[in-house]
Amino acid sequence: MQGLKISLLDLGFRDYGEVLKIQRSLVEQRKESKVSDTLILVEHPDVITLGRRGTMENVISKEFPIYLVERGGDATYHGQGQLVGYPIISLEKAKIDVVTLVRKLEEVLIRTSSGFGIKATRAEKKPGVWVKSKKLASIGIAVQHWVSFHGFALNINTDLNKFYTIKPCGMESSTMTSMQKILGKKVSFDDVKKSVVENFKFVFEAEIEESITLTSQL
Repeated sequence: MQGLKISLLDLGFRDYGEVLKIQRSLVEQRKESKVSDTLILVEHPDVITLGRRGTMENVISKEFPIYLVERGGDATYHGQGQLVGYPIISLEKAKIDVVTLVRKLEEVLIRTSSGFGIKATRAEKKPGVWVKSKKLASIGIAVQHWVSFHGFALNINTDLNKFYTIKPCGMESSTMTSMQKILGKKVSFDDVKKSVVENFKFVFEAEIEESITLTSQL
């Protein structure tokens, strides 16, 4: 994996359904080499997603919109105060497999957490980032024709009570934690976002272009 060039698409606060369409469009264009690899960063309004192994039994409350999606994993909640990242990467051209991609995303989030004084780790056979027995970040990937999409969700100042609408990945809702919960204070969302970008550059040995804007092609 050398000389990776990634465009950064920062969508701010955006509806999940809209961003899902953008992801799928970028995947199709990446398959045909019409766009470069792209990292989408976004914050979503309240939403629940169910991955390929998902079951409605793990959705306790249906007060938020629910999307059935292509990624791995089960039930996940997204909401305000959570940074979500979607890497649209040609794994073939990057010369990495799905397992390596997940490990690298975990490393990005572990390094980011460390920069804020949080010692995060991996957990065997449990994708994501953990602080002791609590889950700080979730990871769920989909791949089509060797192009990745979906990605990670890092709880920064997330309202953890909203995880009680689901059993996250089949686990107890109380398993989830946030940077704010661990540190006992609100954390700068923008500072965390900047750290994620810098660590993404380092871990993926990538050159990240300035933020791009959406085009009519999307």
